[in-house]
Amino acid sequence: MPLDQLDVDRIEEQQQIMEKEMSFLDHLEELRWHIMRSLGAIAIVGIVIFIFHKFFFDAVILGPTQSDFISYKVFCSLSQSLGLGDSLCFTFEDYDLQAIRFAETFITTIKVSFIMGFVFAFPYVFREVWNFIKPGLYPKERKAARGIVFVCSFLFITGVLFGYFVIAPFATNFLMNFTLPGVDNSPTLESYVGFLVMFTLPTGIVFELPIVVYFLSKVGLVTPDAMRKYRRHSVIGILLLAAIITPPDVITQFLIGVPLFFLYEVSIFVSARANKKYEAELDD
Repeated sequence: MPLDQLDVDRIEEQQQIMEKEMSFLDHLEELRWHIMRSLGAIAIVGIVIFIFHKFFFDAVILGPTQSDFISYKVFCSLSQSLGLGDSLCFTFEDYDLQAIRFAETFITTIKVSFIMGFVFAFPYVFREVWNFIKPGLYPKERKAARGIVFVCSFLFITGVLFGYFVIAPFATNFLMNFTLPGVDNSPTLESYVGFLVMFTLPTGIVFELPIVVYFLSKVGLVTPDAMRKYRRHSVIGILLLAAIITPPDVITQFLIGVPLFFLYEVSIFVSARANKKYEAELDD
């Protein structure tokens, strides 16, 4: 091969390498701005919540600690309407939380502000994530994922609300009424907030199950037949999960387990539709 041809090939290889490097750096820069905008949205909402922290703590965070919390009234009325008596009526008294460490109230307020900032800003944050991923998808994949920002945001917020209005009241009532001889059950503010976050944010993630199943089915990793086959196993898993997050009472476990099982059934339906499209693409 002539020497000048070798030089041309080397120049072309160097240009290709530089284009790839520039493309990679451009992607990093784009990712950085998506992250910065997401963090900025969380920070803005968090600052607003911090400014009005007294209202949010009184109306939202400390709601499940009050005997007049709306969920307690609804469940008690539901229990009486179903002829179950007072089995779903909660009987604990209002209690005050303690702050036993220096700056615990201030640090906890900051933590709560930015956690709630993330919850409220989740639609925007997820949109930023999706805008970064979307350019790398094929047109068919973009079309199939149309409306994903709204659906994911709706499922996440629904899960958080379910955890707050359903799981948290049952768990709070059980934990406050679980006492030991000679032990004064006086929870700290930090421990209460930690448990409240555990009852809500993971539930929001669990409610994303249909979306996860949809994409796994799109690539053939999950099939509706497999989900139907392991339906009995899922029921046991759901009941175990309900037993962990609720008091040892059949009625409360049923109230928690039914929505989770419904979510699993919805995921089977979603998997069937996605898997059907996947098989059609393979046939083509």
